[in-house]
Amino acid sequence: MAREGKRLKAAYAEVNRDKFYTLAEAVALVKSNAKSKFDETIEIALNLGVDPRHADQMVRGVIELPHGTGKTVRVAVFAKGDKAEEAKKAGADIVGAEDLFETVNGGTMDFDRCIATPDMMGLVGRLGKVLGPRGLMPNPKLGTVTTNVVEAVRAAKAGQVQFRVEKAGIIHAGIGKASFDEAKLVENIRAFVDAIIKAKPQGAKGTYLKKVSLSSTMGPGLKLDAGTIVV
Repeated sequence: MAREGKRLKAAYAEVNRDKFYTLAEAVALVKSNAKSKFDETIEIALNLGVDPRHADQMVRGVIELPHGTGKTVRVAVFAKGDKAEEAKKAGADIVGAEDLFETVNGGTMDFDRCIATPDMMGLVGRLGKVLGPRGLMPNPKLGTVTTNVVEAVRAAKAGQVQFRVEKAGIIHAGIGKASFDEAKLVENIRAFVDAIIKAKPQGAKGTYLKKVSLSSTMGPGLKLDAGTIVV
C-alpha cells in the first residue's frame, strides 16, 4: 500500500490540475503514469450540458471503437434453434433460453453483454429488474435485440462500447488499455467523442460538451482541451 501511495503521489505531482491538456499531451501523460502491475484501463469522462431527467435530453448509443477496448468481453445470447447455433459458432460464451433465464434469475450473470433474438424478449423482459440495473438489458436501439446474432456477437467481442448519460450529465467509458500505443488511444478517443456529439439530443441547450477528462484506472485525471479532440 505504501508503494502504491508513493506512486500515486508522484503521478499527481506531474499533473497540472489547472491546465487543459491537448489530447496528445493527455494521452502521453496518462500512459506514462499508468505504472501498476496490471494493464490499466484508460478512461474518459464527459460532462454534458443535458438534463437526462427529460426524455428529450437523453444521450444513449453504441460505438465500435477502431482499436477495441482491450477488454475480454463475455457475451450471453438468449436464442433457440438455428439462432442459438449461430451464436455459438460466432463465439458467444453463454447461449440458452429458459435454462439461461433460470440462471440469470437466480443471480448468476457471468457475462458483460447480453444479446437476444426478438422472439426471446417475452422471456428476457421478465429479467428487467435483474439485468436493467447492470446495464445488461437487451435493447433494439443498441443492436442487442436482433436476428443477426452473428454480427451482434462479433461487434461485442470486437470492442463495442455502449454509453448512456447519468443523472448528473456524465458519461464515462473505458476506451483502451495503457499498453495501447498513443496513436490508437487518440483514434479511439476521437471516435468515442464523435459518437457522443452525433448523439446530441434535440432538447440540449447551450454548451453541449462542457468538460472532458482522461485518466487511467489508478491514476489522476487530466482536464482536456475539447478543441483538440474534435477534428
